Amino acid sequence: MTTGAYPEASMTEAFSDRHGYRGTDAEITVREDAPEGLRYAIPLIAHGIGMSPTAMRRVICQVLLVPPDPSNWSNYPNIWGEVNELIEDCPWYKVYDVAEALHDAFERTDPDCARQFTDRLNQYFRENGIGWDMRKGRFVFRGSEVFQEATTEAASVLMDAGRERAASEIHEALRDISRRPDPDITGAMQHAIAALEATARDVAGEPNRTLGQLVRNLSLPAPLDAAVVKLWGYASDRARHVREGQEIDTAEAELLVSVACAVCTFLSRRNSP
Repeated sequence: MTTGAYPEASMTEAFSDRHGYRGTDAEITVREDAPEGLRYAIPLIAHGIGMSPTAMRRVICQVLLVPPDPSNWSNYPNIWGEVNELIEDCPWYKVYDVAEALHDAFERTDPDCARQFTDRLNQYFRENGIGWDMRKGRFVFRGSEVFQEATTEAASVLMDAGRERAASEIHEALRDISRRPDPDITGAMQHAIAALEATARDVAGEPNRTLGQLVRNLSLPAPLDAAVVKLWGYASDRARHVREGQEIDTAEAELLVSVACAVCTFLSRRNSP
């Protein structure tokens, strides 16, 4: 890694951004790691949006709890090189801590810069197969394109409809599946079903019934009504009543969360005032 190189002073809108060109998302191959390219990209993105090396070093030192090098006083090449070395040498999970802290620093001074930082970092993740997504300044699990669209859309639609409890359950499902080193798979599945149950109770106007009891009152077309009953039973068996030796993988949880979110979105949109 060339840490002493001088970055450009700003990142003007690129050709691909101006004309809306995007490649397909790379296959996710990275979760519990911070490759060399990512370590170099984070300060480049922050600098391109307008953060000085001095400001970056202040944030990074706070995250890593290390003092700045007093012999480095000029932004280029000294402090810029120090910034890159700090990120290059830290544990992989601290790289993501640094990125969140840089976002927070932007948010305090210019929310538009924070949005640009988020957008450019998420684009890098998609193009380089990194299984994380920054939302509101915090990293959450990034699954398949279907998973991303289903969870994002459901949370937005539920909030817009005033179904805050259900939207909160979606956020909790994302938080659980994003936990590291050990994702809470059963917790994610339980919260996804809780979101669906909360939506169904609100739509049916029956706050004390279970999802299994509510399905016949939701006017769902067949065989979707039966599918929702089976989804509820599946989650109850796999997540609520976990048996000894039973293993549930992330892909299974991702599927259930995606389906639950899609049904939440359908019910909420069809029954919004």
